[in-house]
Amino acid sequence: MLRKFKISIDGQEYLVEMEEIGGVPQPTAPVAPAAPVAPAAPAPEAPTPTPVASAPAGADAITAPMPGAILKVLVNVGDAVSENQPVMILEAMKMENEIVAQHAGTVTGIHAAPGDNVNPGDPLITIA
Repeated sequence: MLRKFKISIDGQEYLVEMEEIGGVPQPTAPVAPAAPVAPAAPAPEAPTPTPVASAPAGADAITAPMPGAILKVLVNVGDAVSENQPVMILEAMKMENEIVAQHAGTVTGIHAAPGDNVNPGDPLITIA
């Protein structure tokens, strides 16, 4: 059952309708039916992100040193990198950690994408 109350807050009066819990709901005044709505045209599908082109991870892949989430990949497959060049940013325990190239070479595979969660030992990047 709907009950009406008049309340005053800081000198302003408000009229409030509340439904009594446990009471029998009372029918309200009939409402005119809404005009039928034509179904919306289906939204075009968002283009799927292009997958990271990479070769399967080998034993020589740089691995995750700790569990965390990949924030950024700083290189692409085919890029030449030098020793100690940052190639990826790994967030662990709310800190950003740079994953660096262990030797100079060319990136032949990227095995993790931004947003991926990794565990210690998971392959991240292969540099040949």
